[in-house]
Amino acid sequence: MAGFSWYLSEGFQVIIEKSKEAKCSLKDVQLRFLCPDDLEEVRSLCRDWFPIEYPQSWYEDITSSERFFALAAIYKTQIIGLIVAEIKPYLKLNAEDRGILSRWFATKETLVAYILSLGVVRSYRRSGVATMLLDVLINHLSGPVHQPPHEHRVKAIFLHVLTTNKEAILFYEKRRFRLHSFLPYYYSIKGRCKDGFTYVYYVNGGHAPWGLYDYVKYVARAAWRGGGLYPWLWGKLRTALTIAWHRKKKLKASSDIKYAV
Repeated sequence: MAGFSWYLSEGFQVIIEKSKEAKCSLKDVQLRFLCPDDLEEVRSLCRDWFPIEYPQSWYEDITSSERFFALAAIYKTQIIGLIVAEIKPYLKLNAEDRGILSRWFATKETLVAYILSLGVVRSYRRSGVATMLLDVLINHLSGPVHQPPHEHRVKAIFLHVLTTNKEAILFYEKRRFRLHSFLPYYYSIKGRCKDGFTYVYYVNGGHAPWGLYDYVKYVARAAWRGGGLYPWLWGKLRTALTIAWHRKKKLKASSDIKYAV
């Protein structure tokens, strides 16, 4: 029996399972977005993959709503994997997720993508299908997209993961997702509280809030490249010297008048 680990993401569960069964060739896998006709097949897969019951409205939403990036991997006319992410305004995130971006992005125009689900049929796991689905999501949101609702307004892709789900953590870290925060008692699983992590992948110039190290690195990089830093510093220094010279001249004039009296 194959071993597995899993994590919850706001009630949605992802299973990462080791399988020794035959794999498929990625060159034979096709990708397409979910449509309403996929609802029953997707429901059957999710019931097989995840030990929770999704509401009917969730299946209707991911197979029809433009709010969701719901991509399926197709092999021999069958869905063998899917990824579901929701595109949402940054300002509408929960409090614990509001800090994934710098305050400069706290505008109504900024969007983020939240990964809700990622699953692959058992016999095709460990064959690169999950990686392919994730890569397409990232490329879709960071590539030259010129139509709403995406454009280049999406600044981050993020997810939540159990701290004990080592395989999922390794999977995302290998794909350059950054650990952003620790969420104590974030999950309630079978009546027990579990800790979680938030992982983030930044796109389109998005970045985390800057710390002292980031500012020092920026100044050092600008100084190394000469990218406008020296003229800026010289301008500031020249202004300061000019003000100091005029103040000194004024004080000297006042002193001369005092002694003259």
